[in-house]
Amino acid sequence: MVATQRLKLSVLGTGYLGATHAACMAELGFDVLGLDVDRAKIDTLSAGRVPFYEPGLEEVLVRNLAAGRLRFTSDYAEAAEFADVHFICVGTPQRADSNAADLSYVDAVVDSLAPLLTRPAVVIGKSTVPVGTAARVAARISALAPAGSAVEVGWSPEFLREGFGVQDTLAPNRIVIGTDSARVEEVMRSISATQIAQGIPFMVTDLQTAELVKVSANAFLATKISFINAMAEVSEAAGADVIKLAEALSYDDRIGGKFLGPGLGFGGGCLPKDIRAFMARADELGVEPALSFLREVDAINQRRRARTIDIARGLIGGSFAGRTVGVLGAAFKPNSDDIRDSPALDVAQTISSLGAHVTVYDPEALENAKRAHPDLNYAHSMLEAVRDAEVVLLLTEWAEFRDADPDELAKVVAETRIVDGRNALDPEHWRERGWIYRALGRP
Repeated sequence: MVATQRLKLSVLGTGYLGATHAACMAELGFDVLGLDVDRAKIDTLSAGRVPFYEPGLEEVLVRNLAAGRLRFTSDYAEAAEFADVHFICVGTPQRADSNAADLSYVDAVVDSLAPLLTRPAVVIGKSTVPVGTAARVAARISALAPAGSAVEVGWSPEFLREGFGVQDTLAPNRIVIGTDSARVEEVMRSISATQIAQGIPFMVTDLQTAELVKVSANAFLATKISFINAMAEVSEAAGADVIKLAEALSYDDRIGGKFLGPGLGFGGGCLPKDIRAFMARADELGVEPALSFLREVDAINQRRRARTIDIARGLIGGSFAGRTVGVLGAAFKPNSDDIRDSPALDVAQTISSLGAHVTVYDPEALENAKRAHPDLNYAHSMLEAVRDAEVVLLLTEWAEFRDADPDELAKVVAETRIVDGRNALDPEHWRERGWIYRALGRP
């Protein structure tokens, strides 16, 4: 792939978003310099290794390092000298003392880069931030940069799905740029020329609208997930089947079937913290009632974890004390090693705290899980995790677990009892093989 214009790009922050963006921009033909203050991370990426699990990314990284289009540094002066366009791709986690977003990483990037910008440049934010942040960043850069108003700011939210990050960067379902500058728009059109030529929608908005796009999308998706999980609560009480209910709803094209999968609920580094930060920002803007429904969305999501624990406890006689439990899954979703706000690990940790001997297995997230929860027991295979288990919990819907052979598992467990926290298995098949099967929202 060849870029339409040989702009040089820097990507500031090389976590999940930044590393993916840097490698994929190089894949599109740009010369890219990734920057991070974490020297170990820079060394890992420079050696062609991705410090997290993302299918297909390492191949793109290695290919573009070899081609000379991609390299990494921890030197802001080098980035300022090298690049025409700087992408801010740092994290905005939830603050420890509130639901609001922690913007310290964004501010640190701005304060480190801006004083070094001595010539015209464009700074594009991709980090998910509260509305109003971009205008503040623009003012700060203008005040600090020697080039002053010749450094212009835009905001282009990312829409990456973990497990599909390369695909979603190279062929996104839309590109949004918030700016009031013709130059920033021109630069983004040049960078996005390949995607625009493929017919991918390119939308120009003001800064505030661009900032709202990502958090609004996540709030909607979280609401849809929590809606079907609320219906699961009702279905359990009424003796209905939420899977059949979700299927019936999905045929209505106004509703659709995506994100209508009932189960343990959402987690990860985006949806939970983004809806909480959205509520916090609405409160600051004086429109808190407009997003008050998100409090119940969050509460429904958390209740699914407690309900999964209750079902498992009921299957083993009402107490976890001294019991052996096998947990399949640690990542918040399949095809990822991300354990941030993982429902699976939350459930495993809670059951352990109630006195059970809990063993966890995950195809990719074990090392991250061990660092976060060293008190749990870990196995390196599915069969090892469920050996002697009195109940098995499937909490992350990896293909390996969906395709598990109930007869093979039956040979090693103490009791053939399973809680399907993701509605990933065929209940009749497992029951026919002698298992007591329970799932959220099903009879």
